[in-house]
Amino acid sequence: MGSDRSLATGEEVVAILHPHWKTLVRPILLTFVVVAVLLIGEVLIPASRAADGERLALAVVAIVLLMWCLTIPLLRWRTTAYELTTRRLRLRDGIIARNGRDIPLSRITDVSFRKGPLDRLLGSGTLVVESAGEHGQLRLTEIPNAERVQATLFQLVEDERARADRDDSHATGP
Repeated sequence: MGSDRSLATGEEVVAILHPHWKTLVRPILLTFVVVAVLLIGEVLIPASRAADGERLALAVVAIVLLMWCLTIPLLRWRTTAYELTTRRLRLRDGIIARNGRDIPLSRITDVSFRKGPLDRLLGSGTLVVESAGEHGQLRLTEIPNAERVQATLFQLVEDERARADRDDSHATGP
């Protein structure tokens, strides 16, 4: 990976995550439905002078539906990233306009996860991050390997606290 200019001096990326692939299952199924309806519509349009125009209109509607049902969720999935660094949790999302939120590890007070039966089968879950400050609790849904991410984030928080304690003890001196 190249260097990221948005990182602080000495800060390193530990993990970059995207939402779990299961978020794309519904859009893919809808794509199959749209294609099936398009094919059925093409077959059911009777042969006439207007048939070419009707087929073209049906194809245009299908393309718009495919963009709405598949392309937008795919772009949303691809442009959403949860980054764990040695100093903060970074949230980035947005297709056209980018949104970002950073939570310093020193402000995180609790990290937990939740996994339903389907999440357990597919290896995903919800990560709940509590931080000191005005935003309080942050729920990150559809996180792949939520237990492992929770453990990693917890370890990063502990490492950051230990580093801050070391810095404080060096600053105050003996």
